[in-house]
Amino acid sequence: MSCGCTENKTFDGMSADYKRRLWMVIAINAAMFAVEMVAGQLAGSQALKADALDFLGDATTYGISLAVIGAAASTRANAALVKGASLLAMGLWVLGSTAWRVFVHGVPEAEVMGIVAFMALAANVTSVLLLMAYKDGDANVRSVWLCSRNDAIGNVAVMAAALGVWGTATGWPDLIVAAVMASLFLSSSWQIITHALAEKRETGVTVTQRP
Repeated sequence: MSCGCTENKTFDGMSADYKRRLWMVIAINAAMFAVEMVAGQLAGSQALKADALDFLGDATTYGISLAVIGAAASTRANAALVKGASLLAMGLWVLGSTAWRVFVHGVPEAEVMGIVAFMALAANVTSVLLLMAYKDGDANVRSVWLCSRNDAIGNVAVMAAALGVWGTATGWPDLIVAAVMASLFLSSSWQIITHALAEKRETGVTVTQRP
């Protein structure tokens, strides 16, 4: 399957197939946000709530990605910057809330964590498979792939946290995984923002040199 890329042009999302896949992934992420946020509240799991926020962030950023497909390169780069900033905000929120929860007693319900994390993993593997053919492209397209990859990694981590909570009868594995996921958000934010800024600089140079 071709992603619509050529050797001389970076894929910018201008593909009917790519747009259809994005719509499907948006629906998956929106549904799993609702499921995980409710489950995280009921189970008292910070890792589940962190993963739910990741789903919400993905659904929102995928919508932005759809909106700017076909727009000017600078517009697409600006959209990627917004997505990078949102990942940065989520990462900082998860770190802060995890640090706060360290001082709150209570052990998450490992069974709920494990079941919901498995459901989320299935949803994210589906999303990754849908988007795999389009993992390379401009900052806008690349950010979509990074968000999907984060989801799959995050769900495996939540399942590991559930096993750790069950085995230790403490909430520390849940908190550790939430912190690791926050670090992943921050790392992806850095990648997206630096890529988008590079594209903005390149666009500026092109405009300046235009006769």
